[in-house]
Amino acid sequence: MGTGSRVLLGVVLAAGLALAASRATCSTSAAPVAAPCSAAAMVAAYSGVDSVQSFGCSDGFGYLWMTVGSGVAEVSVTEVVRYDAAAARWVNADRATYCVAGRLPAYVERWGCHSN
Repeated sequence: MGTGSRVLLGVVLAAGLALAASRATCSTSAAPVAAPCSAAAMVAAYSGVDSVQSFGCSDGFGYLWMTVGSGVAEVSVTEVVRYDAAAARWVNADRATYCVAGRLPAYVERWGCHSN
């Protein structure tokens, strides 16, 4: 192969690479944000909370055992919450809807659905 052929081959290869690079696309996506598993983050979905006795989370769901109200109106309640990734916050998860066998992680179902 002569020098002219090598130069021509190099030019053809370079042009092919440039064409391929100009057609390449790149896409990125944000990694899903993990739900913050803290009593403070979950209790923000409610008002009138006096204290949290217990809480826990698993796979975007959680439970809160908390005291609401004060004085003679004070009562302990257990609530189930789910993490709304679009809103980046915990929201109430209706127990009648979510406390159905298999809809919640076993840990959250045990502590969030089988109490008051």
